[in-house]
Amino acid sequence: MTAKEIIDGFGNITALVVGDVMLDAYLWGRVDRISPEAPVPVVQISRRSARLGGAANVALNLDALGATAIVASVTGDDPQANDLEGIFAAQGLTTEGLLRMKDRRTTVKTRVISSGQHVVRVDEEMENDLAPEEGRVFLHHTVELMRKTRPAVLIFEDYDKGVLTPAVITGLIAEAQRLGIPVSVDPKRRHFFEYREVDLFKPNLSELRDGLKVDIPIGDLAAVRGAVHILEARLANKASLITLSEHGVFAHRNGEEVALQAHKRNIADVSGAGDTVISVASLCLALGLPLAQIAAWANLAGGLVCEHVGVVPVDPVALLAEAERAGL
Repeated sequence: MTAKEIIDGFGNITALVVGDVMLDAYLWGRVDRISPEAPVPVVQISRRSARLGGAANVALNLDALGATAIVASVTGDDPQANDLEGIFAAQGLTTEGLLRMKDRRTTVKTRVISSGQHVVRVDEEMENDLAPEEGRVFLHHTVELMRKTRPAVLIFEDYDKGVLTPAVITGLIAEAQRLGIPVSVDPKRRHFFEYREVDLFKPNLSELRDGLKVDIPIGDLAAVRGAVHILEARLANKASLITLSEHGVFAHRNGEEVALQAHKRNIADVSGAGDTVISVASLCLALGLPLAQIAAWANLAGGLVCEHVGVVPVDPVALLAEAERAGL
């Protein structure tokens, strides 16, 4: 397939994203002085904005690439959930997968930015797992959604905020396998080893270290290779895609290995790059592309979004242009 055919193919895919959604709020301003009360900058705020984050940012990336994105998650029953659903609607995303629960809190991450630089981030969140009954309700809700929509790929986007409990994870993987739906995972540490027998497992280097409790020196490809072999022995996953920040990506499936260097970029902000990588890799997985192409497209897309301040979805026009230049 040509790069244009791959981009066009993304538009025929429905993807179900399951995981932790959040509001990414921004306070934009300038710093002219240090506070007399403490040695901290005083930020004069000029405007506020908010956008979708976490699993919802994966949906934004999928939507930007032409795919139909459906998000299944749990929010609080609070004003922040109203804001979140309002932005979903404004972005043209369905809210049918969102469940409100009165004992939960909607996650909000507020970034204060001055002159294009982060000054501080303030998090409002709950991190405890869904209670057993809450988990059963959410699992049933999401299984029914999967049966109704029959997505081409199921994406787990885990931010360790409690939506993806072991019971939810194993139940959804089993249902996806029953329906013949490929599964991709962007994991976090807490439930790292619950994602067994999935089609694509995508930790970054830090998550791989934390999950396996092994030391992997930066830039040591042999150490990464050894860690991936340990990972696959424990998870029985079909493919692994490890993002290595400025060192690119490493991918492995059925004895095939792909190691790609990162493209040279003017890095402005790495926020949200992992969301873009899992989005593009999952769409490539749904298209049945070879491992080398999955890794190459994900590597390219992840680098592109790092050239922008804040969490932004990938630009499909820019992605296609760069893919064609790279001969993908």
